[in-house]
Amino acid sequence: MPVPARATAGSACFDLSAAEAVELRHGEVTRVRTGLKMRCPRGTFLEVRPRSGLSSRGVLMVNSPGTIDSDYSDEVRVPLTYLFDGAYRIEVGDRIAQIRLIADLTVEFRPGPVGPIGSRSGGFGSTGR
Repeated sequence: MPVPARATAGSACFDLSAAEAVELRHGEVTRVRTGLKMRCPRGTFLEVRPRSGLSSRGVLMVNSPGTIDSDYSDEVRVPLTYLFDGAYRIEVGDRIAQIRLIADLTVEFRPGPVGPIGSRSGGFGSTGR
């Protein structure tokens, strides 16, 4: 089973491959095994992202992006579904997702009003088109 690897020197993410052959069917979610157990360093997490090549063929990653916390140590599985009628076949070794290691910055949330710290209001669409 291939270990996660970057496809090119400029790739931002590492590709994950399928450890099993499965058939994706329209309307069903299949958690595809990768055969990998990973533990990321404290203060980081892995983000699992879909591959654009699969999405252009109707294969979508459910719960995208996915998060693998630093204290998770079981096998990584990728939830996939197929948009079109019929089925789509995933073979062992097919690249099915991407992962990226991200720093997990600690923040502290406090209840109460938010003071003016050079902030603005308005929300959705408030900066214009």
